[in-house]
Amino acid sequence: MSGETVSGGHHAIAPRRVSFDWEDTPLHWIPDEPTATHVINVLHLLLPAGERWFVRVLKEALPLVRDPELLKEVKGFMGQEATHSVQHAYVLDHLAAQRLDTADFTRHVDFLFEKLLGDEPPLGVPVPAREWLRFRMSVIAAIEQFTAVLGDWVLTAEGLDLADADEVMLDLLRWHGAEEVEHRAVAFDMYQHCGGEGAPRYARRLAGMAVTVPMMLYMWAWGAAYLIRNDPRLDGRLRYSLGEHNKAVRKGLLPTWKELGAAIPRYLRRSYHPSKEGSLLRAVEYLAQSPAARSAVGAIGRAAAS
Repeated sequence: MSGETVSGGHHAIAPRRVSFDWEDTPLHWIPDEPTATHVINVLHLLLPAGERWFVRVLKEALPLVRDPELLKEVKGFMGQEATHSVQHAYVLDHLAAQRLDTADFTRHVDFLFEKLLGDEPPLGVPVPAREWLRFRMSVIAAIEQFTAVLGDWVLTAEGLDLADADEVMLDLLRWHGAEEVEHRAVAFDMYQHCGGEGAPRYARRLAGMAVTVPMMLYMWAWGAAYLIRNDPRLDGRLRYSLGEHNKAVRKGLLPTWKELGAAIPRYLRRSYHPSKEGSLLRAVEYLAQSPAARSAVGAIGRAAAS
């Protein structure tokens, strides 16, 4: 089970109703680092639609869950993912207000999740409904492997602090990253629970990762190139390149390729469980000090007292 202990107690997974004020966040929220800024900004392009899709698929699978504790964790996971989707969508509004409209790109993201990975297999492929559901669950579990790695990375990314990154954006990323570490095993446990038995379940898990890796690489590179090309402050003077990307990696502004790539063979081991990814203690410690998370807790307390 994904429920882990912190200080000797079971750690419950629940959404935090955070909010962020984007009024003073600049377009290049990592000063003088447009490539690093926009590589990370791809999250805002992918996550609103992607995390809505997570919730929709897992909601469809809820009747298959026979374990009450897992059911509670999945519902907490769904609540967190729904909140992530909303908050990243607000960032897209902020980018549009600064003349960086992302609608031309996000239409393709919507097509990916609503049509290619939608409720029915694409192009009329004859896949039984239960098998299609299990496959999509395996894709979610594979994606969550990377979000856990990215979440743990951003919690310790001192390069972003040294670069004087915008505090509000950094809190969004670290709040989100901490929750990804917090629920890092829920989608995997859900898949294992609902994905059948034996070799077919493992083979489907491999297939989920085989689809996820090229899909993420393609969408991320395309998204970064789109944002840089359409950035009104750059006015066409810069293009996305691996050279600029790797400069940002060396400065600690982006995760290394090794950190991301090593997550794949770990996941492919039969004995693997995502509870090994990252530090739950570090995630919980950040959530206790995050300005947005603390404000959300305070708002709940005030509402209860009124």
